[in-house]
Amino acid sequence: MEFTAEMIASYLGGTVVGDPQTTVSTFAKIEEGHAGALSFLANPKYEHYIYDTQSSIVIVNASFEPQHPVQATLIKVEDAYGSFAKLLELYAAHKPRKTGISQRAEISPDARLGQNCYVGAFAVIEAGAVIGDNVCIYPHTYVGDGVQIGDNTTLYAGVKVYEGCRIGANVIIHAGAVIGADGFGFAPNEAGEYSKIPQIGNVVIEDNVEIGANTCVDRATMGSTRIHRGVKLDNLIQIGHNVVVGEHTVCASQVGIAGTSKIGSHCMLGGQVGVAGHLTIGDRVQLASKSGISNNVPDGATYFGYPALPISHSHRVNAVVRNLPELSQTVYRLEKQMAALLAKEEEDRKA
Repeated sequence: MEFTAEMIASYLGGTVVGDPQTTVSTFAKIEEGHAGALSFLANPKYEHYIYDTQSSIVIVNASFEPQHPVQATLIKVEDAYGSFAKLLELYAAHKPRKTGISQRAEISPDARLGQNCYVGAFAVIEAGAVIGDNVCIYPHTYVGDGVQIGDNTTLYAGVKVYEGCRIGANVIIHAGAVIGADGFGFAPNEAGEYSKIPQIGNVVIEDNVEIGANTCVDRATMGSTRIHRGVKLDNLIQIGHNVVVGEHTVCASQVGIAGTSKIGSHCMLGGQVGVAGHLTIGDRVQLASKSGISNNVPDGATYFGYPALPISHSHRVNAVVRNLPELSQTVYRLEKQMAALLAKEEEDRKA
């Protein structure tokens, strides 16, 4: 389908600068733009692309004022990135949806499926599972005994959901993710070996959560590992047993959260952040990439480093560390000067 700049601006509540009848039928990055494509510019460091882009329409912030001529028609909005995301959501919502139950799927007669579900080839749904309406279960996915899945949820290929776990509505779980594997629970015994502690809890994933590819959320030893509504987890993340992740928290790739820690709501965890076990991270906390968290973090704090410190303190520490070679040389010179002064003082005393 083709859309004019005028139609898009009306949908976004924006203003057209250029030809309102310019049409687009696809999306492209601004640096890879071509005729008939829609792009956006939000980050100032990409501004130079707008003067050469071949995209027909570019969405920009209302404050943007070009420094050189621009061939594309512009649509000015309050938030270019958010507006572009809104258009992508609209586009995704109109993509054809898979339907039907594959004859090569294995579904227990004791499982319940809602209306308009899709179940792909070689998917397995065990006894007692309850699947809501409009759920998509892609090929090679496993849904264990007694699992509950809410309406409009999608499990992509190869997802594994162990027995007794509960997944809410409008959840997206990407390929290869494992929900409800045993938590890492072992106790040393008298023989110097480790005995497995049975993990008899489950995982509860609330509504509107998205979980990335190959991410693992371990089941609780007792009770539930809980991912609250609106949480977004990137690929390759490890969530330990009995962890609680608060509402609308986001975690980038390779975050690891050890058992029984509690993460607040509206937090942001950068890539490769590690959180030790049994900690409490407050609400609205930001943990910068590669930070190692070994103590509780209060509400609203921003931490960085390994071990992590309040970010202003961490920057001061890093400034000192960067200057250590020069500081070392300074200390060495001062030591020599001090030794010379002490030697002279000793000579003067003997004289």
